[in-house]
Amino acid sequence: MAVVLKETEEIGTGKAVFIDKDGTLVHDVPYNVDPRQVRLIAGAGAALRNMKNAGYKLIVISNQSGIARGLFEEKDLFPVNRCIQSLLAEYDVSIDAFYYCPHGPAEGCQCRKPMPEMILQAARNHDVYLQASWMIGDILNDVEAGNRAGCHTIHLDNGNETEWVRGNYREPMYSVTDWMEAAEIVCQGAGCNATRREVAHC
Repeated sequence: MAVVLKETEEIGTGKAVFIDKDGTLVHDVPYNVDPRQVRLIAGAGAALRNMKNAGYKLIVISNQSGIARGLFEEKDLFPVNRCIQSLLAEYDVSIDAFYYCPHGPAEGCQCRKPMPEMILQAARNHDVYLQASWMIGDILNDVEAGNRAGCHTIHLDNGNETEWVRGNYREPMYSVTDWMEAAEIVCQGAGCNATRREVAHC
């Protein structure tokens, strides 16, 4: 169970990039626990290596409601995580930690994105200062979780966001179309050569 902390609480001194998994880090295969179907999104490996070299911890933050729905068990996620690490090893980079929420949308869990508790717990566990950190995701629920936690936020606009529900915390600091553009923003301290962009549908 996630530890409930105040939103935007100043926790640590390090910095991290929090990363959504399905649709952001790997191609979205609904409720997938088959490592054979895991494929990195184009550019993710090199981008994460650049971020790690810039001093960021890399932490995956993922909703996994398939557990609550009875489609798979928690232990079934571990081979997928190992596969991701194996794929990233080809780029000489690895994920520092995987966090997931096993609850369904109707359960009111505070660690399920768009709520921020997974990020807050990870920040506590890994000595992360949230205001120096980033959340990257392919839908606005990821953006909202990052904004609520006090991170900088990047929306990876790859077509996976289809609802475009507006509201507080749902405006990303940046919107990009590929991983290398995201890495450039993160590694250069939010844009020495980057331009702030509005999300097209918000």
